Amino acid sequence: MTLLNEKSIFTSMLQGGPFSVQDEPPSLYLFSRESRKWVKSLQGNQLLKTKYRAVRNQIFDFLGVSSFNEISVFFNNEVLKNKATVRANKLLGNMFGIALSHQDIDRFLQGYAATADDVVNSLRGKVLAPYSSHIETSNEIETTHNPVDLLLIYFNRRFHKKARFEAKRKLVLMNLAGSIDQRERETDIAVKFSEFIIFLNQYVWSPSLKIGDLTLNYLHSKHKQQDFSCDSVSVLSEEEGLLKNPVVGEKLTLVKRRSFSYKGKDVPVYVTLRKKPPAAKVLKLLRKNEKNPATAVDDELGLMAVLNSVAEVKMFVRHLTKSALKADSFMTLEDISDTLTGGKYSSRATGSSGKTPMLKFFARLGGMRVEFIIHTNRSYLNYIYQRDVAHDEYEVKRIFDAGVAEFLFPRDIYNLDMNIIRKSQLDLFRRRIEEW
Repeated sequence: MTLLNEKSIFTSMLQGGPFSVQDEPPSLYLFSRESRKWVKSLQGNQLLKTKYRAVRNQIFDFLGVSSFNEISVFFNNEVLKNKATVRANKLLGNMFGIALSHQDIDRFLQGYAATADDVVNSLRGKVLAPYSSHIETSNEIETTHNPVDLLLIYFNRRFHKKARFEAKRKLVLMNLAGSIDQRERETDIAVKFSEFIIFLNQYVWSPSLKIGDLTLNYLHSKHKQQDFSCDSVSVLSEEEGLLKNPVVGEKLTLVKRRSFSYKGKDVPVYVTLRKKPPAAKVLKLLRKNEKNPATAVDDELGLMAVLNSVAEVKMFVRHLTKSALKADSFMTLEDISDTLTGGKYSSRATGSSGKTPMLKFFARLGGMRVEFIIHTNRSYLNYIYQRDVAHDEYEVKRIFDAGVAEFLFPRDIYNLDMNIIRKSQLDLFRRRIEEW
């Protein structure tokens, strides 16, 4: 994958690149044997040399130095380090469009550091949960949010190889978090998410119901032995569901349904809203080998809906467009993909399955662009349970197949074989889906 080779946009992170973390940090002295060996490794690769110079100059500009051998003076000089921190914070604030005081910029940087930690911890909590202890971030790195301190750790031989790698990784992830935060502030995503919820409550959901009023139902489904796809499904009331004891090959899935009014009839719909958290956006940038959230993260606002039938799906889409008119906005549907009635979904996303049936589109209304994914009960159950389709399996595949797992936790640092782990995790998630 491009994330892991010389065409990667994240050259400074690669263990096979010019800024790889070895047992000892790179020498800060220009004519040392290590420095000559380091420079020699770049010969014959103009692209790598150009990227190396760019990263090197960024390091010098960030610390306010003109050579590597000036970096060592910061290690035991708190006065110089504090001056460098004030200067660096101002530079970062201006880069990310934060025209505030040093203390306020520091607060933003703490948020970026927290997002960087969340990226690792989100993988520890699910996709790589059995290996949580193996990939846990060193205490010294997790408690550090100052970019100057993190950069100096990379060059400091007092720190172990793993800690120095994690300091560099945290800097890279913080930079992505900063770009995402800047994008969110520029697009007012938090305000738009709130406006979208208001639109749904005022114009989409049935006016006879109180806001937040949900009906609990269960989807009782039977699944095919060969691929665990949904063979049949029935909707049960809450009382009926509590009395049902599914056997092997069956599933009982809770759905909390709202309703909308269509031609005098209340139509039930299970809806879940999504505003991607910053850590999820960082992971998406990594998967796409991108640094620009404006081009790589196009699904910041999203809604998934589940209805009883294809006919009711059509009712819901028509109701949405009519609701937008009531809100004095035209609604256009963009990038439409409809595989609910047959055909395969053609996705360019790494790890996704072409067998996933759904209606997917982006709706532009009220100054927003919202991703809609709409299922029938059957397609929704396939989305969460079917082999090679289930979303939990997709989460595993996309982290490994895009190279993100190896990128964040390289084998020579963490002693983990990601090819073996990928298979074991897919087996684990499949057992959970079918047996729990």
